[in-house]
Amino acid sequence: MSKPFHLALFLQGSSVQAWGAQWTGRIAETWMQPSLFLDIARSLERACFDYILLEDGPYIGESFGGSREIYLRNGISVPKQDPSVLASLMLGATSHIGIVPTLATYAYHPFVVARLVATMDQISGGRAGWNMVTGSSKFAFANLGYDELTKHDLRYDMADEYLDIVDKLWHSWDADAIVADEANGILIDHEKVHQIDFKGQYYSSRGPLNCGPAPQGRPVIAQAGGSPRGRQFAAQHADTVVTSVVGIDDMRAYRDDVRARMAAAGRNPDHCKVMFLVTPIIASNMAEAKAIQAERREQALTQRDLKLAFLGKITNIDFTKLDLDQPVGTLTTEGHQQLLDDFIRQAGKKTLREAITSFTQDGDGVELVGSPEDVAQQMGEVMQAVGGDGFLFSLPNLHRRTLAEIEDGLVPALQKRGLMRKAYAHPHLRDNLLDY
Repeated sequence: MSKPFHLALFLQGSSVQAWGAQWTGRIAETWMQPSLFLDIARSLERACFDYILLEDGPYIGESFGGSREIYLRNGISVPKQDPSVLASLMLGATSHIGIVPTLATYAYHPFVVARLVATMDQISGGRAGWNMVTGSSKFAFANLGYDELTKHDLRYDMADEYLDIVDKLWHSWDADAIVADEANGILIDHEKVHQIDFKGQYYSSRGPLNCGPAPQGRPVIAQAGGSPRGRQFAAQHADTVVTSVVGIDDMRAYRDDVRARMAAAGRNPDHCKVMFLVTPIIASNMAEAKAIQAERREQALTQRDLKLAFLGKITNIDFTKLDLDQPVGTLTTEGHQQLLDDFIRQAGKKTLREAITSFTQDGDGVELVGSPEDVAQQMGEVMQAVGGDGFLFSLPNLHRRTLAEIEDGLVPALQKRGLMRKAYAHPHLRDNLLDY
């Protein structure tokens, strides 16, 4: 029998993503309010998910034809609110689940991130994480005042130094620095708070933090390492890695590669959980689920421009400049390399028109379709074949009905098979990730 695995949610930072779909109510009017995000957090906590990762990108797409029109008209990742605010609200509404906002290295000074994440860890009793991204959009970089997008591998070189500062700032307070010694009138032992005086090639910080120690010491680091340089960074630093690898063989190969890189870096491979993006389709029975799957595929045939616009937003490629009826061929980017590599690999000798029609994106790595029992069995089989560690749900048209399918349908089916915890064993996010 398969061993238990971890579950998490990849949450798009825009609650309007389901606008126009069934079961979304008045989301176009109520999107400013956090009620859906809070319901998501409470529901998945009842389901004993490990964490929710809040995606972010501080820009509006305009790669498709050099215009923002298609992105704004269709609400593609816009409007999008600041993830640290939403994360704080979600942490305040829950007691056990981890919340992991995306904070980009180009958008925040290391001191700001260290203080922000440590504060979230404090107010939640040790449940905060940080999805560390180096950025991949020239428009996001321009919004922050940069003249151009920093080269891909250089962004990771800079991130190594960035994380070194953040880690030193988190450890600038000893865990027992606050002594609260009333007899001698001492709140904080000054010898247990340390100046870091970090001066690197790209960043510097005097330190120490002024917010006090984080309950986890070092809050959980999430990272999406797809390229070889990204995988190396994840292997050196991450506590959990998120990836959109397609197919069981490639999933297993990816996990084996990251674990080998961790061992080479002197880390225990079991200390980092690899989470594979999936989009389960859950219904009362297999026939209904297959009908939903067929409907989604039919819709995809009519959404060529939307798919190209989304792919262009992530990769910085304007696909309107390419011939739809010519083979995809070789494409390069300083943007999101793994997604582009997946597209090129799946395209093969297909034309751009054929390739984008059949392209499977985040969450389509393996097919999980059927009743809750069917999907639970499929998930167990996939994890057994891959070796671990868990799944990261990427759900289109996320709404409260979807939450019920997961919390009240899928998770009990997983728990009956011993594939999912029934209660959290620890108060801290890291310890729950390391529980199995």
